[in-house]
Formats: sequence, C-alpha cells, structure tokens
Amino acid sequence: MVAPSASRQLVRPVCNWGARSIHGLSSVLAPEGSQKKGWTLLQSLSDRFSDVKFLREYLLQRQITSVHKKNRSFAHLQNHYGPDIAGACFILNLGGSVKFQGHEWLGLKGRGRSSLDIKKLQAVHVEAVDASGCAINYQGLDNLMSLKALQSLWLQRCPYIDDWCLSRLYQLAGSLQELSLAGCPQVSERGLACLHHLQNLRWLDISDLPAVSNPGLTHILVEEMLPDCEVVGAGWAQEPSGGAATPSPACAPAPSSSS
Repeated sequence: MVAPSASRQLVRPVCNWGARSIHGLSSVLAPEGSQKKGWTLLQSLSDRFSDVKFLREYLLQRQITSVHKKNRSFAHLQNHYGPDIAGACFILNLGGSVKFQGHEWLGLKGRGRSSLDIKKLQAVHVEAVDASGCAINYQGLDNLMSLKALQSLWLQRCPYIDDWCLSRLYQLAGSLQELSLAGCPQVSERGLACLHHLQNLRWLDISDLPAVSNPGLTHILVEEMLPDCEVVGAGWAQEPSGGAATPSPACAPAPSSSS
C-alpha cells in the first residue's frame, strides 16, 4: 500500500491546475517531444485570434470615422451660398443626386451633369434629393433641414437611416410630398409613427423594412395616419396591371448611371 505522502505526490501534477499553466498541463498529458510543438500551435492560434480581433476593431473604428466625416456640417457653405447650395454639395459629396427647380438632375446618377458649376444656381431651390444607398445619418440630415422647397426625398437602402432620423423630418413638413424609405434596415414602426407630421405627403414607400415586425398592419396604420398619401409597401398598393405604384415623373429618382 502506498504511503499517504507518496500518494499526494503522485496526484499533485494533475490536480494542481490553479498553480500551473496550460503548458504545465500539457507536460503531463502530452509526450515530451510534442510539448513544444503543441504550445507553439496554441500560441499561434492565440496570436491569430488577437490579430483578427484587433483588425475588426480597427476597421470598425475606421468606418465610423469615415461616416462621421462624410456627414460633417456644411454650415460654412450655407453661410456663403445659402441652404440649397450647401445641401446640394453635401448630397453630391455623398455620391447622391439633386435636382434644382427647372433643371436636370445633377450628380453621379444624373448622366454626366455633375461637372456643372452649381454656384450658378444660387438663386434656385432644390426640389428633389436622391440619396439612395448613401451613408447619410442623423447628423448629416442637418444639411437638408433648411431646404424649404424640397418636394421629393429618396433615402432607400440607406444603412444609417433609423427611427431617430425620421423624427427630424417634421422640419420638411411644409414642402415634402414624396418620400422613399424602402430597404432601410434600421427603420421600424416607431420611426414611421413620426411621419404623422408630414400631412403634405402624397407618396410614401415603406417596402422591404426588415425591422418592421408586421408590415401589413403597419401599412394600414400608416394609411390611416396619412389619409391623403399613397402608401407603397408590403405587397400592397399595386396597380391594376400588377406593377408597383411609382412616384410622379416630374420628380422621379435620378436614373442610374448604369442604365
């Protein structure tokens, strides 16, 4: 029979995990020749995980900084050239398009008219903005809130447009008639409820909103909230021919440059 002291000595290398590292445990369970190789592999995996985590955090922070920079205030232009020029420059800088009253669309989606000197349009109001797919956020919307003649606003597929952004649109209630929020991943029922201020709306697209839990019911409630507005979304409001309802051709979104 083994003496108690000898027994404790035999089990100590395995049971004393708190005092030994993973490397120490490996020395008991693994052959001596593979200890160094196993530890090297473990260290390599640990370093790889740390590198990937750091890279992801770095890229995320870089993206946040880029979006913040794109949505900076254009107040300096507004002071010199007025709110319409400032708002137009902001949208063009994001890669969107704008339409001044009595003029064609300007911007990347405006079929080659982006080279026009918009400073010559200082006395003309912006009537339509197409920011589809642009990185516009709550801060950047501040550059559009002074466009008192803005009738049409397309924010479809904008990843940073959320309920807080919609709560700001009441400032455009006096002129806004057409609004597209289609495909905005962060827009929910709460944000749509804020649109009750926009009683001049005549066309609203709320299709493909993943954050809306019940699209059909939401569609009905929005129609009741805006009785004079044609609401498009959730497979409702289809034309007799089967095609989806479209906004008025006068202020239709800027055509894609690829078309």
